[in-house]
Amino acid sequence: MSLLTKDRSFYKSLITLAIPVAIQNLITFSVALADNVMISSLGDAAVSGVYMGSQIQTFLQMISGGIEGALLVLAAQYWGKKDVDSIKKIVAIGLQFSLVFGTLLTLACVTFPSAVISIFATADSVVDAGADYLRIVCLSYVFFCMTQALIAAMRSIEVAKVGMLVSSISLVVNICLNYILIFGKLGLPAMGIKGAAIATVISRMVETLVMVLYVYKKDKVLNFRLKDLTVCDRVLLKDFVRHGLPIIGGNVVWSANLMANSVIMGRFPESVTTAASVANNMNSLAYVTMNGMSSAVGIITGKTVGAGKTELMKEYARTVQVLFLGLGLLTGAVVFALRYPFVSLFTDITPEAAKCSISFITVLSVTIVGTCYQAACLAGLVKAGGDVGFVFRNDTIFVFGVVLPSAILATVLGAPAWVVFACLKCDQILKCFVAIVKINKYNWMKNLTREA
Repeated sequence: MSLLTKDRSFYKSLITLAIPVAIQNLITFSVALADNVMISSLGDAAVSGVYMGSQIQTFLQMISGGIEGALLVLAAQYWGKKDVDSIKKIVAIGLQFSLVFGTLLTLACVTFPSAVISIFATADSVVDAGADYLRIVCLSYVFFCMTQALIAAMRSIEVAKVGMLVSSISLVVNICLNYILIFGKLGLPAMGIKGAAIATVISRMVETLVMVLYVYKKDKVLNFRLKDLTVCDRVLLKDFVRHGLPIIGGNVVWSANLMANSVIMGRFPESVTTAASVANNMNSLAYVTMNGMSSAVGIITGKTVGAGKTELMKEYARTVQVLFLGLGLLTGAVVFALRYPFVSLFTDITPEAAKCSISFITVLSVTIVGTCYQAACLAGLVKAGGDVGFVFRNDTIFVFGVVLPSAILATVLGAPAWVVFACLKCDQILKCFVAIVKINKYNWMKNLTREA
């Protein structure tokens, strides 16, 4: 029994899908990083305020990502059967859910921005800065949800390049507008963090426009039109809810975990909050490549399981484990080597924040190894393979049974900030042991499709 599959089409598909998705993720992350780096010249309060305000964007990404995940898991399996009609109906359901959620979250943040930021931070300067940022940037949420749902639809039929194109355009627009609006160029007043928020809103509107034009003018596979949004297939809606709820629930749990992370770290001095922002930017930067490959694994898995090729999927599963363990070790080494150069990008943070950032990134260089392996196995194989409930239960147990209790206990006992940070990341290593057992039982392959 070979550890690596000899099927060349697997490696070709993995690379073809992973590179555009990884680049898209990197570009999407770069939009947020550009905000943070440019805002860093305004001081710790501004950096912390934008970071806390961006936690709502993280929550948005988690919920909308859960909806897109449900769309992708089901649509990819139907793609394995070449059932395009069912895929169009699933896309319509996903878009409807995404738009409703984006609208509700926007209304909440426009109405109560200070109250929302107060959940994560107590310092008045941070709350005020975060509220200024949030009440504007939340206007981008509906556009973001629509764009991501359409990108997921294209990925499900193995068209990944459009997401990279859309994100590239968004990045260019965002950085240019950031420079103009934050610092007051071309005769405009310097708007600080409000300028960063406005730049994000405009860039999200542009990427939505580009994505809609692509779906209408270029895509000839799904041929999705506005009238398709009104079609309601009760059987597929039931399947979407049944299999989508655990995925959405898992993302809700994970977003709750990230927000609790912000609440816990927000109780430390401002320099620690700033360090957490810097370190999590590094974590996101390291994660984008492996997440792109993990997403590619999910598409291949859904297509293979949907086509009923069980033995071939076992070969792929063994290969994924070896590849992503190696990728994790490499990524961890790179993160460790680049910790000082990366922190030096944030030129105007305090020495205390810079020192704390280094210790946090050192912790990440270890935990990222586990992140790479278990994310590919649990999300790319188990969830995409049809066993969506297992990942939800596993995340729930680790978040509320291990991560948050250990971090809260460490905080109460007065442990150093890096120890608390390590507790918040410990599940990334511990989940690997669960993943090893689960994957090699091969009981996660479940065909979720119906006959036409």
